[in-house]
Amino acid sequence: MKLLIRNLARATTEAELRELFESYGPVQSCTVVMDQKTGGSKGFGFIEMPKPGDAKAAMKNLNGKDVAGNKIRVKKAEDKPEAGTTSQQPADPEPAENSRPTRQKNEVSNPWQRKK
Repeated sequence: MKLLIRNLARATTEAELRELFESYGPVQSCTVVMDQKTGGSKGFGFIEMPKPGDAKAAMKNLNGKDVAGNKIRVKKAEDKPEAGTTSQQPADPEPAENSRPTRQKNEVSNPWQRKK
């Protein structure tokens, strides 16, 4: 299970983050996200734990914990959408019975307004 850890102190290292989570079980991967321009931490990272039970225990016990002066926030990471796709549902081709018709781009909503 992949976890998102937010509000990390900028000085927190991957080794420190890994050590914190390893007390709840094995850590498959650990990443602190770095800014490409400055080379410094962006203040968040990801932990991947192979056992969901371990990850849930870590999430429950570490969320809100003070680490290096910051209260970290730990939650399950959302899956990143694939490139070129959107998370929106496709439009329904048939409108519902009680739905209003949609205006076309060039239609005028005010009858007193001139068309361009």
